[in-house]
Amino acid sequence: MTQVSNIVHLDDMSQSLLKLLEQCDPEVGRILSDEAGRQESTLELIASENHVSGAVMHAMGSWMTNKYAEGYPGKRYYGGCEFHDSIEDLARDRAKELFGCGYANVQPHSGANANVAAFMAMCKPGDRILSLPIKSGGHLSHGLKPNFSGTFYDIVEYDLDPETERLDYDAIRAIARETKPRMIICGYSAYPRTIDFEAFRSIADEVDAVLMADIAHIAGLVASGVHPSPFPHAHVVTTTTHKTLRGPRGGLVLTDDEEVAKLIDRKVFPGSQGGPLMHVIAAKAIAFGEAMQPSFVEYSKQVVANAVALAQGLVERGYRLCTGGTENHLMLVDLRPRDAELTGADAERWLESAGIITNKNGIPNDPRPPMVTSGLRLGTSALTSRGFDESAMGHVAELLDQVMGSQGDPKICSDVREQVRGMCSRFPLPH
Repeated sequence: MTQVSNIVHLDDMSQSLLKLLEQCDPEVGRILSDEAGRQESTLELIASENHVSGAVMHAMGSWMTNKYAEGYPGKRYYGGCEFHDSIEDLARDRAKELFGCGYANVQPHSGANANVAAFMAMCKPGDRILSLPIKSGGHLSHGLKPNFSGTFYDIVEYDLDPETERLDYDAIRAIARETKPRMIICGYSAYPRTIDFEAFRSIADEVDAVLMADIAHIAGLVASGVHPSPFPHAHVVTTTTHKTLRGPRGGLVLTDDEEVAKLIDRKVFPGSQGGPLMHVIAAKAIAFGEAMQPSFVEYSKQVVANAVALAQGLVERGYRLCTGGTENHLMLVDLRPRDAELTGADAERWLESAGIITNKNGIPNDPRPPMVTSGLRLGTSALTSRGFDESAMGHVAELLDQVMGSQGDPKICSDVREQVRGMCSRFPLPH
């Protein structure tokens, strides 16, 4: 078991939790301790992950977990919900202020659950929905066949321009005119450029469609004004509360339309969920409060600056960036110009052995299958939470290239692993 005393940067509550588990459930304690040590001593570059504050993390282990609270504040199906009403109202009010909208539902358990509610509220089964496919940076809940979205709705796809790998709004408009969708989805899992929500609303209005913006990846950048807001353009906005927003794992639905709000509430509960996770909603309230601070604006700006620095460092070493760069927290790295035989799966495995955590990702028109891929999706939110700046990101680019350029040579990976440990000591996890 990893010794708690060896995980030097844990806050007092985390240390106490692990010591308690060592006594009452050593097996679980060992696993949690090992995971704490892994996070402390590795560089997290997965674009959908981040490091939360101690306040956010420990709220999820609070008294709020002991209570059922089906329904909404003032309209619960259980007694004893006075303080659960208070925390949900606080979370809703903060979310509305943070995103500048009139309504928020904080109950969805995940971003996918938020999308389920939005689909159910705005569409009937069989309705046509226009979205970007997962192979080009969309999300599985935007129409992948095995998913609820691809099962119950008629999905029509728009795609990226094959030359620029960017959204082509004229082409999207033409497809929308031809197919007449009930709903158009914008917002993506692997798109490194700014989204023009106003252009999407123009397209939606022309074909009398609902515009849904899934801002799961860029929510923190939107909240801080670093990326344009989907409001007032989108009819309904869904998001996760982790990723760039740096909150607990969960979902959120937002709108400015009172009628849409009523539909969403019904489709979250009882439409697609039972009791809300009140301990997570408490953590959401904390995260929204943190995101309302001036320091979060500076954090978000640094996330983008770090992404640009990392992207430039990789380009200088022979890698190609899809779309030619990044304007947000993530980048899609085409590995083939550096090494035609290098795959995302190999790169992910080699980098993890060196203490750098990434995920393989398909690039537009990728000739390799999804479990192999020709690319990596990299993001800078988590390292920025640790205090990394542009200079440190330049060093990270060098470490990435040392590992991938050596084809995972064990000695090189071991040397990089020690450098990673040193960087992690200089930039500890946030408390």
